Amino acid sequence: MNIDVMYSSKSNEWGTPQKFFNELHKEFKFTLDPCCNKENAKCNKYYTKQDDGLSKDWGGEIVFCNPPYGKDIKYWVKKCYKESLKHNTTVVMLMPARTDTKYFHDYIYHKAELRFIKGRLKFESPNVEKSQSAPFPSMLVIFKQMNLIIR
Repeated sequence: MNIDVMYSSKSNEWGTPQKFFNELHKEFKFTLDPCCNKENAKCNKYYTKQDDGLSKDWGGEIVFCNPPYGKDIKYWVKKCYKESLKHNTTVVMLMPARTDTKYFHDYIYHKAELRFIKGRLKFESPNVEKSQSAPFPSMLVIFKQMNLIIR
């Protein structure tokens, strides 16, 4: 297997490092992984590419979303934002820190909590024995309804 394929535009799937996910799971208690495959699913309830997580209702879930990082990421960002507007729904996205994009300004900036990740994550791949650091910075985008106090 050519490791360069995983870190090029030929692959847009980046498996979340288990240790990193475990720390997030302690905080959020995730119930749904809407874009994964059977090998890298992080929750008991999950949707694969064949299930089409973009077409499903995530209402009432605590969602961990590590979307495909290709040109379709904008659809996942929009879906995460819209689903988070539903009652009792929180969505946490792990994604490249691309703050210059239209989707960042339309759906993330001033609409979500941002956590920039120090250093580069070492994503997992079932086809690569030793993981390598990603060639891009990553961030967490946390979409949740704000509890507004009206006086």
